[in-house]
Amino acid sequence: MRQAEMLGPVENAVGYVLKQAAVALRNAMDVGLRPLGLTVPQYACLELLGQRPGLSNAELARGAFVTRQSMNVVLRGLEDRGLVTRPAASPRGRELPTELTETGRDHLRAASVAIRRVQEKMCAGLTLAQQEALLGALEACVRSLAESP
Repeated sequence: MRQAEMLGPVENAVGYVLKQAAVALRNAMDVGLRPLGLTVPQYACLELLGQRPGLSNAELARGAFVTRQSMNVVLRGLEDRGLVTRPAASPRGRELPTELTETGRDHLRAASVAIRRVQEKMCAGLTLAQQEALLGALEACVRSLAESP
């Protein structure tokens, strides 16, 4: 393998540093959500339902970056805790639209505050312009990878 084909030092590889950031973010989110008895997928589910009530299991799974099977487990746990409700029978097809309960909205508010603190800490060394540039750059990366075969 020629030198030009090699990745080079991992510390200078965008993908490697991005993965480091993702792991650090996930760990910080875990710590922030632990006092609320929530996991990151549970929080993601609550946040998605807070913004888009009535999402199906499949839509929630895509939005939370988990499998449909994992989302079923997440939803059952949230339902058992009284944080979400789902109809016993599907109003259309096989979809069971999920909604937050009042207790779920209370948990979401507290969790959103905790996650906002994590985000503020993560971005503390960045100006607003740098945060916007970072967001734009990451969106461009996502688009480029989505377009690749």
